[in-house]
Amino acid sequence: MSFFKKNNSFIIALISSIVFLLGYLVLGKSGLILSLEPGETVGDISKWCERVSPGLFREPVNALSNLGFMFLGLLMFWILSKDKLSDDNSNQFVGLTKISILYAGVSIFLGPGSLLMHGTHSYWGQWIDNVSMVMYIIIPWLLNIKHLARWSDKKFFVSYISIVTSFSLLSWFFGTNMGINLDLFGLSIALWFISEILFRFWSPLLRWASGFTGFLVAAIFGIMPSEIFNNAFEYWWIILFWLPAILSTHPPTNIRDYNPWFFLGTASYIIAFSIWLQGYPGTKFCNPDSIIQPHGIWHLLTAFATLCFFKFLRTERLVDK
Repeated sequence: MSFFKKNNSFIIALISSIVFLLGYLVLGKSGLILSLEPGETVGDISKWCERVSPGLFREPVNALSNLGFMFLGLLMFWILSKDKLSDDNSNQFVGLTKISILYAGVSIFLGPGSLLMHGTHSYWGQWIDNVSMVMYIIIPWLLNIKHLARWSDKKFFVSYISIVTSFSLLSWFFGTNMGINLDLFGLSIALWFISEILFRFWSPLLRWASGFTGFLVAAIFGIMPSEIFNNAFEYWWIILFWLPAILSTHPPTNIRDYNPWFFLGTASYIIAFSIWLQGYPGTKFCNPDSIIQPHGIWHLLTAFATLCFFKFLRTERLVDK
């Protein structure tokens, strides 16, 4: 009985994944969930390069490459189910804890989210894809804030649910930028690195200087400081670069090992992003009829990155350990 309980989360995750795939096949075969982007027809080249198919998946490669997220998320559950909880419970990514289950569950959900967008070409599929990405990317920086602000688990989950719910509602009615020109996914990447620097090097001085790191992160992804300052209204959200500084009132009590998993995950994501830029019609490596699609490679590499960051977070331990 105890063995079954220990593996219960993995079993539930596995069954849920299978049910989703079977449900998609049934609904797709019946034509109930398939659509087309506005102004697009079967045989056209999609905005993600792959040719639009009349089959079960509008973009077969770009859709099915999302199975990588589901497989690696299930692997996370398998690893967690085999763990033995530490005596001091200092690492919430060792064993099946509320936070580790959230991370592994959302990592799986990235797969169905993106698969529904590339598979159905529906508005709601695109919405679910955006929601799934936000559900994932806000976890790391909220976890860092949890440590640096001495939040309880309850406060962490209330904050998490509030952000996800707000984004879900606003993005459904007003689009990805929520009607306020806020790219929450892109901002969250910056907040993650800002808060990670504070987690590693916290000091009163660095606390207030940390927001400038956001400009470096933005530059890595092609938004130069000059562009930000020349379009101040468009990039009003840079003031949120200092959100971690406001909330990070205490130094962390835990430390993490950044080599190799954090650096490997970061490198994997940056490489994936450079490949993602080639996944558009008219780019050099866009071949709409190839089984090798740049956007599909982006999915596989970013799925690998989620596993790397999972392994990274599992290195956390108390400072005096």
